Amino acid sequence: MPLVKSQYNTSPLFLFNGHLQTIVPSLFRQVEGVRYERERITTPDKDFIDIDWSRVGSKKLVLLSHGLEGDTGRPYITGMVKAFNARGVDALAWNYRSCSGEPNKLLRSYHLGASDDLDFVLHHALQQDRYETVYLVGFSAGGNITLKYLGEAPAQVPSRVERAAVFSTPVDLKGSAQRISKIYTQRFLRTLGQKLEQKQQMFPDELDLNGYSLSWSFPEFDDRYTAPIHGFKSAEDYYARVSSRQFLKNIRIPTLLVNAKNDPFLSESCYPLQEAEHNPNFYLEIPEKGGHVGFAEDFGRDQYYSEKRAVRFLLDKA
Repeated sequence: MPLVKSQYNTSPLFLFNGHLQTIVPSLFRQVEGVRYERERITTPDKDFIDIDWSRVGSKKLVLLSHGLEGDTGRPYITGMVKAFNARGVDALAWNYRSCSGEPNKLLRSYHLGASDDLDFVLHHALQQDRYETVYLVGFSAGGNITLKYLGEAPAQVPSRVERAAVFSTPVDLKGSAQRISKIYTQRFLRTLGQKLEQKQQMFPDELDLNGYSLSWSFPEFDDRYTAPIHGFKSAEDYYARVSSRQFLKNIRIPTLLVNAKNDPFLSESCYPLQEAEHNPNFYLEIPEKGGHVGFAEDFGRDQYYSEKRAVRFLLDKA
């Protein structure tokens, strides 16, 4: 313990495998009723991050981190915002650098270990002094950022951060990068390439896009761009330094990781059983179904297990 027996055992019959459970909610889910107030905050390095508030007048706040090439408008984010607002909790979803619809100012963008930006957004929220309790929620890349943040310097995590829940998280980035199929990789490389083209116009002497290919693997992309742009020696160095699995043993607040067994993005190394057995604050749940950031229970009624589970773990402490 704490290895948690999952209560997610119902998914729509037409979503009969991990790929459909991943793709259909991503493409076709629509969440109604979320209205954001956007705020642009200036980072210490003179860049900007766009954050989106959904307030209901609470002294509690949930801070949400999205997945790779996502943004605060993705249905898994807005669905979670809506679920917490319904329980009387304010929500703050943040867009990573370059993910809010406008290129950020610097050559650097975001990466899967950008816990410094999460820390900055969190402290910005806490400066208002209205929030007595903060919860962290992350999906996929945002889950890795969240877990890394909680475990890399646990003594520096603000005391008002009470609990956390993350979903579909590649805690071993190397394993996940080798596992993910080219079908998904090409989709990500298309949007990442478009952003690199924008950056090349801004920094023509610092980026070379010759030979860029949608047929690359993630290690090839990360070795050529992610790693050198963000101060890592190589993709291997990047994966080794920012993968959150190495930090799980240090987490000091109750934290839940839900990774579906049929997630097409995750390698076997992304199911950290040993860490869950040895850290009483780290809870691991491995449902048989769910796909990657899917977890649909009733697609027609817009019911998702991830939202019910996060609310139950964070608010009801169950």
